Amino acid sequence: MRSSSLFIVLQRMRKPFLVLITTYTIAITGLLLIDGFDDAGKPYQMTIFDAFYFVTYTATTIGFGETPYEFTYAQRIWVSILIYITVLGWFYAIGTLVSLLQDKVFNRELQKAKFKRQVKSIKQKFIIILGYNQITSEIINRAISQGIRAVVIEKDEAKANEAILENFTPTVPVLVADAHSAWAIEFAGIKSKYCKGLVSIFDNDSLNLRIALTSKLLNPYVKLVVKSTTQNHTDNLKDLDVEIIANPFSIISSEILMALSAPNILKLEKWVYQIEHLNSSLPLFPKGKYIICGFGRMGQHIYKRFKYLEIETQFVEIDKDKTINFIEDEEIQIAYGNADDKKLLQNVGIDEAVAIIAATNDDTTNLSVLATAKKLNPKIMTIARENEMDDFSIFKSAKIDHIFMPARILINKTTNALINPLSDKFIRLATSQDDMWASKLVKELTLKINENPLLIELKIDKKETPTIYDNLFKENITIKLLSKSLYNRELHNNMIPLLLHRNNEYILLPSLDEKLQKNDSLLLACDENAKNDIEYIIQNIYEFHYALTGEEKKTFILRKNK
Repeated sequence: MRSSSLFIVLQRMRKPFLVLITTYTIAITGLLLIDGFDDAGKPYQMTIFDAFYFVTYTATTIGFGETPYEFTYAQRIWVSILIYITVLGWFYAIGTLVSLLQDKVFNRELQKAKFKRQVKSIKQKFIIILGYNQITSEIINRAISQGIRAVVIEKDEAKANEAILENFTPTVPVLVADAHSAWAIEFAGIKSKYCKGLVSIFDNDSLNLRIALTSKLLNPYVKLVVKSTTQNHTDNLKDLDVEIIANPFSIISSEILMALSAPNILKLEKWVYQIEHLNSSLPLFPKGKYIICGFGRMGQHIYKRFKYLEIETQFVEIDKDKTINFIEDEEIQIAYGNADDKKLLQNVGIDEAVAIIAATNDDTTNLSVLATAKKLNPKIMTIARENEMDDFSIFKSAKIDHIFMPARILINKTTNALINPLSDKFIRLATSQDDMWASKLVKELTLKINENPLLIELKIDKKETPTIYDNLFKENITIKLLSKSLYNRELHNNMIPLLLHRNNEYILLPSLDEKLQKNDSLLLACDENAKNDIEYIIQNIYEFHYALTGEEKKTFILRKNK
């Protein structure tokens, strides 16, 4: 059974309390037994109240004087003795109390109690973040900007203090505990109806799997975002019905694949993740021979993608152990050694290569490799993996052509999947389309809306869209209603529906004439003006009525006859 702050107080202060009670009892008993004299010289016995009152202010060294009458010598001798006894008792009690207030276990229990109160006071959607670092800090900021609160569990007290000192607004409750601990996750409110999801993106796949299992046992309906870098752990997470599995290396290899075969789909993804606008240049990768430095997790994922596209690939790896599982693959070409060695790069064909990818987990090595490659082949395209999230990127200063940052990808994937689930689903469905489809959509979005359309997600329910929800049973309402201009109903705002979710079915680019049903979810691209009108239509019955009929809704006032 876990100790509580009250239990610790009772346990630690038990002896001091007993000492104080004993000393007070002895002191009061002596005053009651020793006879005194009143002002008339008549003998008297002190009452219990008088004795307690006198010992109280004497023991605490306040000292108001002798009461209720002047003491006899016998009483003064006894008082002299009781002063030493009671004051020492108080010193012992105060010393123990001060020691208790400095005790780490006690303070941790107080923090737990405070944390629990803070979590219970949250009456809006929130997510649980396990571990605090640059990545999760960015996730918290993005969540807060979308009106979603966050709760943090961090084992390292120093990092937990960093989260507290970050001074997020609104406040982010922080608990110092093991992230895989069931009681800690429960403390963080995983069973709360306001809990929107849990994020576990530790570098340890086994730890992430354990957390996923614990979380699903505590609440099988909670949405989980879990990092996985191996296929085995990914399969295990799928068996646990984990909704969002983030593998940054798989995502990076997919992006490189899209840049080679479907650049417009990659452009859509970057727009959804708010990295670039739709009018940004296409991320075109040349066709030809690629040299990839590093055959770790990222390199292996790239190899599988390139093998599918039949792209000539040459790997450079310093550690032979990383290639053990691929030795039987006769098509793979691996040269062993330091990737920034000029002679080695020349031997693997740097002169005829069209691009080089520095994919190691060391930023210094990656920069050194690309600098050497540029000197040997000035025309070669440089692609780098940037591991550290710094405010100042030395990779951008080094004029690398394309930079992939696993940390940034995790942030984009996590926040988009948790906060904007329809946007995440839209991108996943879009990747199954061809580049021509994506090119047409990019062109339509740019011409009809602008270079950076806004994305809004709507749920046809009583809470979010009350006007539409209440009128569905008596009116045939289509998506087109949401495009109506409140300035002139005959005009249409700049809006394009991207995705409709209905009864476990997803409809990509639904028609404006599609009839809405209860519990439908919509992803719309629009401009600021359209967004404002949509908000009025779904919330205001008068604006809804005008958009639907073109007439002003009349207000009837019933008067009671006198």
